[in-house]
Amino acid sequence: QCNGFAPAVVQRHVSTCAKMFTGIVEEMGSVVSLESRDDMTLWDGSKGSGTELTVENCPTMMEGAYLGCSICVSGVCLTATELDMEQKRFKVGLAPETLRKTYLGELKAGDKVNLERASEIGGRNSGHFVQGHVDGVGIVADRWIDEDSLFYKIQLESALMPYVVPKGFIAIDGTSLTVCEVDMAANTFTFMLVEYTQKKIIVPAKLKGDKVNIEVDVLGKYSHTAVQAFTQRIEALEAKVKSLEEQLANQ
Repeated sequence: QCNGFAPAVVQRHVSTCAKMFTGIVEEMGSVVSLESRDDMTLWDGSKGSGTELTVENCPTMMEGAYLGCSICVSGVCLTATELDMEQKRFKVGLAPETLRKTYLGELKAGDKVNLERASEIGGRNSGHFVQGHVDGVGIVADRWIDEDSLFYKIQLESALMPYVVPKGFIAIDGTSLTVCEVDMAANTFTFMLVEYTQKKIIVPAKLKGDKVNIEVDVLGKYSHTAVQAFTQRIEALEAKVKSLEEQLANQ
């Protein structure tokens, strides 16, 4: 046994490097503990410090699980470092970058988290391409009910707002959702949860002032980068043409 965990069932290791998530939450797990340790063995045998998160009540995550597999925890792609098949619990490490970009470092025992196993690229995707690479944390600015739908307004840092578009994809705590309205001036956007989804994810428990992990649509980020590169080349070409025109005018 290792730190009270029963040995994991030995399974053939399959790399998850070519896998992503869909944003379709499979189950909600419960946080057992969030611990800081200073006795973690590094690649060279030296000891380092780190943070470990233990989650239980997740039988679906145990199906096909193996040491080193990827699990999306409230929108964050994490690596399973210990598995307890009998207790239906797993342990993951939280890197400093994860603690900086997400709210996972604020979790406490008993908190609920959204969970999803990695999905093979090319398989059926009922959500959208979710990497599990959180871009930042949003704040619940408001929430209200419209018939059987639950609406949320999220405050987001201005740097991420260009990637949020009406009717576009966005991942909220790992849940694939559709953006409803965007207010660029206020740096806010809205989304809504249908009656079925409300009962399957942790978001409805979030109140005004609470935090949510945000991952904007990766295709939008790639498109934005490509357009920026193209625009820069066009601007450089226009500057060169203008310079040549001025030279000809002066001859």
